Amino acid sequence: FFLSPPQDVIAGFLYAILILLVFLPFVDQIDNFNLTYKYAPLIIITLGSAFEMAAVEKIEEQLASLRIAKRSALSEEPAYLLDIDVSTPAQSEGSRFVAVSCSNKSIRVYNRDTLNLLREYSSCPGILNGVKFAHACDSLVFSACSDGTVKCWDIRLATEKAVQVFSGYPSNVFISFDINCSDLILCAGTEEVEKDTFLVFWDARGVTDCASKTKEPLGVYSESHNDDVTKICFHPVEPNLVVSGSTDGLVNVFDINKDNEDDALISTCNSDSSVSFIGWSGKDYKQVYCTTHDESFCWWDIARLDTEEPITLLRVLDVRDAVCIENDSLHYLVGGLYHEKADKLFLMGGTSTGHIHLISCGTDGLSLVGTLCGGHSATVRSFCWNLTDESLLTGGEDAQLLLWKPGAVERSLAKKASMKIASSVQKRVRVHNSSLKSRKM
Repeated sequence: FFLSPPQDVIAGFLYAILILLVFLPFVDQIDNFNLTYKYAPLIIITLGSAFEMAAVEKIEEQLASLRIAKRSALSEEPAYLLDIDVSTPAQSEGSRFVAVSCSNKSIRVYNRDTLNLLREYSSCPGILNGVKFAHACDSLVFSACSDGTVKCWDIRLATEKAVQVFSGYPSNVFISFDINCSDLILCAGTEEVEKDTFLVFWDARGVTDCASKTKEPLGVYSESHNDDVTKICFHPVEPNLVVSGSTDGLVNVFDINKDNEDDALISTCNSDSSVSFIGWSGKDYKQVYCTTHDESFCWWDIARLDTEEPITLLRVLDVRDAVCIENDSLHYLVGGLYHEKADKLFLMGGTSTGHIHLISCGTDGLSLVGTLCGGHSATVRSFCWNLTDESLLTGGEDAQLLLWKPGAVERSLAKKASMKIASSVQKRVRVHNSSLKSRKM
């Protein structure tokens, strides 16, 4: 009974059952206790909850203990690091590559462990938006482009030419995209052009088999948003589910297996502001959340759509005012990350001087987990969480790509001077029309 309880949730349940097996045969012999075997399930649930809380606390401790393990070398052409993705590891292997979308219209690919630059791809004069590795092949990397295409590069090849180009329609300017978990469907969102806004879909199969050929769209959704589609995110395990966010404030969930757009639209949630980030969370990923360009946060449970319960789990109008940070402040939100092991949603924010704040989300509100200092010297624009080794990659306006690991010690002792760079890249924030309707709230 005096063994330290395990931190893993499953191990916690096994530990609880072991205690019950040892303890319960003696219960009837103890006059001071009225427990019987019928209370065993309640005891197991109670102990299980305790171990879940312990697991969450352990994860929060790990996040708070993140320290810089590696820094990338400063490029000859410094640029804002706007988006980051890590390749999906093969069995028994760790992630090999990191891809970064930069403000100089390029994609840079780094070695995951050393942060040495391996490849760089340019789409000039178009602007690249977002970066994403294929799930089944860690050498294929995608990015949406303002020239009305989504491009795919194969980092195994020395050529800087895209191996596949997915073309949209003549007026399309793509500013967001994602590929589904089975690598079968690609979807990109457009800027509003003459009151038209589209989600465009392609068949993503056979990228390496038909190199350099241009693929035409399978079709579009055109009725569900009326402004720029800023974010698209496919479900982590259900290849037919996708969520989109827009400057019109709407967060739409679609089932693309349906025959038409009206039937495909499962729910529409209104954030009442321009959407800057969206994601899936919760067990079986039945929840969606978003952050906005004016730093609000919304969190919904889609599993409640057919029930009488409200689907809104939490709505925070301004996270900067809701989170108490001693001797510091919160200037902006970068996005969110869902930690599967702890079944916990976290937000990431920061300051203009490069501090990174990690924030825990609960239905009762938000709370600060920890602050990462000493890394960036300017606004952090992007991040990527790697559940495999509990590490974090961050990039920002100081042109630095940083790898953080729990308890790491940075080998380089050289003083890091401020590398705030000049750039014409600015986030476009539009005035939100609060009169927009919502189908499901």
